[in-house]
Formats: sequence, C-alpha cells, structure tokens
Amino acid sequence: MTDLAHCKVRRGPGVSRLRARRSRARRGLLQLLLPLFALLSSGGLVHAEEPPEYRLKAAFVYNFALFTEWPADVGGALHLCVFGADPFGKDIDALQGKPVGARSIVVWRKTGVESLDGCQILFIAAPAMDQLGRVLDCLRGSPTLTVADSPGATGRGVALNMSVALNKVTFEANLPAARNAGLNLSSKLLRLATQVIQ
Repeated sequence: MTDLAHCKVRRGPGVSRLRARRSRARRGLLQLLLPLFALLSSGGLVHAEEPPEYRLKAAFVYNFALFTEWPADVGGALHLCVFGADPFGKDIDALQGKPVGARSIVVWRKTGVESLDGCQILFIAAPAMDQLGRVLDCLRGSPTLTVADSPGATGRGVALNMSVALNKVTFEANLPAARNAGLNLSSKLLRLATQVIQ
C-alpha cells in the first residue's frame, strides 16, 4: 500500500507562473483601490454633478455677448439686465465685470418696462413674457440683444431663446430680431443653434 502522505503532486512550470501572475494582479488591484478606500472612509468622495441649469444658462448668456458684434457707439460697459423674477441669483452676478472684448459686463435687475433703456443684453424671465410686446416696443431701435428661455420666444421676436433638452442647454436664434437691433451674431454662434430664423 502506498503512503499518500509522502507523495508529492508534480506541477508543471505553467502552474507556478499562473500563481505569480495572479499574485501580481492582486497587488496591482489593491494599489489602485487603496486611494478609493481612503476617500470612502474619510467621506471625501466627491460626486461629479452637472452644474445647475441657471449656472449653465448664465454661461450661455456670457457666450452670447462674446459672439455678438456690438455697434461702435455702445460704451465701455455692456449692461446685462434681468427683467422680471430673477431665476439666476448669484450665477448671473458672477458675470459682473467679465470682459467682452474691450468692454465689461455690468449686471442690472429691472422690474418695469420703462426702465429698460440702457440695457444692451436683456434676459426676459419666463413670468415676464406676458409683457413681451411692450418690452420689444420699448427697445425698438436700440442695440439690445434680447434673450429668453420660454417656449416659442424666438417666434415672438426674441433674438436668442434657450431651452433644455436631454439635460443639455440648447438655443434658437432669430436673425431678423438681432439685425433690427443693429446687432450681428457670429456664424460660430449660429452653427450651434438648433434653429435659426432667417
């Protein structure tokens, strides 16, 4: 009878190499996971989040200003006015003093149609859209870029209208509305529009 306790199982050279590879893979995985475990245990894991809607829209408004050709007689400041209930809060205030070519942005909040004189960029908040006819009459002939985020606003005479689709901000452009205000919108900007009214 053979004593199995004294028998050794012969392993080929491939088995030991496989074990060595597995051991190296485990060590490599552990090195990758250690920083993650440290973050989890310290509560320092930061979740990547999309910026809030109106922070993105404020950035769009700034880019609209950058990609608009302003008449030479517009002074050294571009007055960005928010008309109606302000949906931006501090996100629009972050544009205060931002450069647009040789000019810089000054943020104003307006509540009355008669106070819109002097606005070069006018964001018309959704609750104020019922006054759009009066707003456009008041601005007739002045170099004011009108911006909104209300359905159908470009069809009603607003130059640029933002909307949200699939969690992304998009916009439409109304070229006659911009031209009637004496403004030229850059072709680079218009290429990004989902719709351009000619």
